[in-house]
Amino acid sequence: MTQPVSPPRDTIGKTPPSAGPPAWRAVLFRPDVRTLSLLGVLAVLVLIGGFTKPDEFLDTRNLQLVLTQASVIGVVTVGMTFVITSGGIDLSVGAIVALSSVWATTVATQEFGFAGILFTAVLVGLGCGLVNGVLIAYGGMVPFIATLAMLASARGLALQITDGRTQIVTVDSVLGLGERDAYVLGVPPLVLVFAAVTVIGWLLLNRTTFGRRTVAVGGNAEAARLAGIDVRRQQLHLYLLSGLCCGIAAFLLIVLAGSGQNTNGNLYELDAIAAAIIGGTLLTGGRGTIVGSVLGVLIFTTITNIFALNNLQSDVQQIAKGAIIVAAVLVQRRTASTT
Repeated sequence: MTQPVSPPRDTIGKTPPSAGPPAWRAVLFRPDVRTLSLLGVLAVLVLIGGFTKPDEFLDTRNLQLVLTQASVIGVVTVGMTFVITSGGIDLSVGAIVALSSVWATTVATQEFGFAGILFTAVLVGLGCGLVNGVLIAYGGMVPFIATLAMLASARGLALQITDGRTQIVTVDSVLGLGERDAYVLGVPPLVLVFAAVTVIGWLLLNRTTFGRRTVAVGGNAEAARLAGIDVRRQQLHLYLLSGLCCGIAAFLLIVLAGSGQNTNGNLYELDAIAAAIIGGTLLTGGRGTIVGSVLGVLIFTTITNIFALNNLQSDVQQIAKGAIIVAAVLVQRRTASTT
């Protein structure tokens, strides 16, 4: 018969140690130097914009425009963050956005109204993501090569569908989302969609086994396989997620531009990768941050807006973006070497 175990003498009469602060408090108030640094950079940019063009930059309409423009590339960046965290890369996101937007705005598709356009954009994005995932996970292709092939193919197909012409959207329910009457408490619907995608992406990466598997695969794919993770299936799901984000972004771009054209999403892949990198996601995989990626998107969008308001040439803007990317990579290398 098992005898009851008495507590140690040194613990009798003492109050048991506290379990620590609640999890929600640790999440909300945990200091993150990288996030604080990005917030500082964004604050400096806002001050610069307010100083150089106070009446224009700080105008409510302009701030709404900045957030709306950030929403499209921001949704793409959320998907890109997952892919890079897993150690992969997706060079086809811009082309997928273009293909989804033109396929969803053909005359035949617009006959099905709002639901037809949204469903087609998402379905095309998922289809392209599926092809990428199958080629990489089960075909053994290097992500760079597979997604580069998708980039060329999707751009070519988008050009073939449009024949080089812009496809104007005539569905009022879609166009209405871009009107000020559709704003919710002054917030454009596109920004609300971006916020929802960001929250879902953060929860998926930080609070689910899917996110932990993504980080594990990016850190060491072989170790993840030996730990029982189906690496190939995980990779397939990640490229499907990236394609889904591209489809959603394509629909947002249709609402914003009121049209679909084969030039949509130009250089989105570079902007998304750059935003994820300066946000703190390791290009080699194993670490990713949704919050940092979103801040990276806001920083780049704010820079673009400031340059436009001050009538500065786009080449200077590209040089500034390149300098920021180089600085972010150097900081990552320095941080990795000291840990």
